[in-house]
Amino acid sequence: MTKRRFSIAVVVILFAAGGFAVWTVHRGFRATDEPSRLEKFLARGVRNFSIPSSEKAQTNPLEKTSANLEEGREDFRARCSGCHGFDGKGKTSEARGLYPKPPDLSRLETQNLSDGEIHYIIAYGVRLSGMPAWSVPHETSDADAWKLTLFVRSLAQLSAGISAQAAQSATQSHYVGSHACEKCHAHIYEHWAKTPMANVVRDPKDHPEAILPDLATNKIAPFKKEQVAFVYGSIWKQRYFERVGDDYFPLNAQWDVVNKAWKPYLAANGTDWWVPLYPPDNRGRPTGPLCDGCHSVDYNVKTKQVAEWNVGCEKCHGPGSEHTAHPTRSNILNPAHMDYVAANDTCIQCHSQGRPLTNPIEGRNFDWPVGYRVGLKLHDFWNLEDHKLGELTFTHFPEGTAHKNRMQGNDYVQSVMYRHGVTCFDCHDAHGAGNYAQLREPAQKLCLECHGPKSPNGPREATITEHTHHKEGSEGSECIACHMPKIESTLGTTKVRAHTFAFITPAATDKYAIPNPCTECHKDKTTKWAAEALRTWPTRSPWRVEADAAP
Repeated sequence: MTKRRFSIAVVVILFAAGGFAVWTVHRGFRATDEPSRLEKFLARGVRNFSIPSSEKAQTNPLEKTSANLEEGREDFRARCSGCHGFDGKGKTSEARGLYPKPPDLSRLETQNLSDGEIHYIIAYGVRLSGMPAWSVPHETSDADAWKLTLFVRSLAQLSAGISAQAAQSATQSHYVGSHACEKCHAHIYEHWAKTPMANVVRDPKDHPEAILPDLATNKIAPFKKEQVAFVYGSIWKQRYFERVGDDYFPLNAQWDVVNKAWKPYLAANGTDWWVPLYPPDNRGRPTGPLCDGCHSVDYNVKTKQVAEWNVGCEKCHGPGSEHTAHPTRSNILNPAHMDYVAANDTCIQCHSQGRPLTNPIEGRNFDWPVGYRVGLKLHDFWNLEDHKLGELTFTHFPEGTAHKNRMQGNDYVQSVMYRHGVTCFDCHDAHGAGNYAQLREPAQKLCLECHGPKSPNGPREATITEHTHHKEGSEGSECIACHMPKIESTLGTTKVRAHTFAFITPAATDKYAIPNPCTECHKDKTTKWAAEALRTWPTRSPWRVEADAAP
């Protein structure tokens, strides 16, 4: 009886294996197929079974410090993001062509593994998959794999319960200031403290070096140092606020940092939407309703007090009293764990032109999203500035690109990047970086991480030179030269870069009078010359080159 049962079991197994083989052959061996649940189950089981028990039992010898996490993140972006994506979810062009598909590292299937198991997979790879071994003798250290392990752990999805707790905690906590974050996040705090975000508003009594020009050279609207309660800005322009009563008011002269010259400061008629609603002089235009909500944490529209001047930690992470008392992931908000809309709204709340849904508030018209804080829905508080195609306005070029500074959000929500879920902090590090505009990497290197030669994301040419028709390493060969031209005004002749990432064609210039990158660089040439030059580029579609604008 036992032999009979055994024989039947063997027959059943052979029959099932034969059926699976026939099904597999019939389906083919295409790497684009999605593995079945059975294959995933068996593959994970074999992989986990093959990891030695001594390796499984290991714990990460490295502390979860900001520095170790940052190094792990940089290594991940350089080595792993091609298949796993910057967010670890595996939704990349390369991943679509792999079999099996790279796992979503934020899900429990990965996060439930021990530190030792994750480290083993990183260090030694997985046979018969696209996962290579990263521990190369004499080239990498084991510490690199452990730092990657730390970063993979940080990608864990917050459960619905923890997300709800974090949101609830934000309503129960109060603001404690950025200094309260320094104790546990010293590395991040050190970098952030040097950023423009942390130094946009400074008191010259505490920071006498904040005033850049010699005030005695101001012949436009002279004022004394003693009048200056706050200095605003240091990159493109610097303005000066005077305190009168419980409000601040801008003085009538500003310093052009780029051109090192004094300029008048007064928002003229026909510019910002709020101008007709305020008196025609700066003494009637307080910074509270017009500026301070974006230059501080938790500006109170009733008391006119702030929790902290400058863009502090809690501007992006919400009130932190509960978190500083009992640090957990469930009592602080983190845009990195939000969907791309909410994540980007964290930045768009200030890097955009718009109007509150309700105005006036407390008898004054506000130019920032009163009531919004990170974790809420920005569109419940804020409308991005409207624009009618074909019209040149103070805020927009006729085809819809921003015309002035502080409209990165208005540009970005139009872009393909935004629609594909890329976030502002995929490129910028608000905590601080050593690159211009707090970019995580130099601009060209950053762009080529996703858009290298022959990339499915473009460009599709074999080399950068073939794509740009400029010598590699030259200014004209920089991705941002064509896709992020400096055409948006901030002060006088100083321009900032567009964030639609669209290539503006010479045809668009002729039709809409929006500057295009070709003749902005070759200022001695015409749009006709630029259009003719583009027609000679063999890999350019004439339909896109001659269109109004081409992404």
